Amino acid sequence: MGDKIERIQTGARIEKRLLKVLKGTAEYLNISLGDLIEAIALHSFENKPPFSDETLKKIAQLKAVYDLDWSAEDSHKFAEDET
Repeated sequence: MGDKIERIQTGARIEKRLLKVLKGTAEYLNISLGDLIEAIALHSFENKPPFSDETLKKIAQLKAVYDLDWSAEDSHKFAEDET
């Protein structure tokens, strides 16, 4: 590929338990959180699964540890507490 990329710092907010699972997944794959998010986005833009079966098993374990029981359908129902 060889294309030079430019990364920027972002102030994106993300749900705490979901972030813990993402960080754990990145650690398991020995990549940075940013690299993981980029890979997930690029795979989803092409409608390709970003994870192997082995990685999906690890993600399921991490979700259990951090009590993350949401599915993709749940993302359409999220509402933040306005306190």
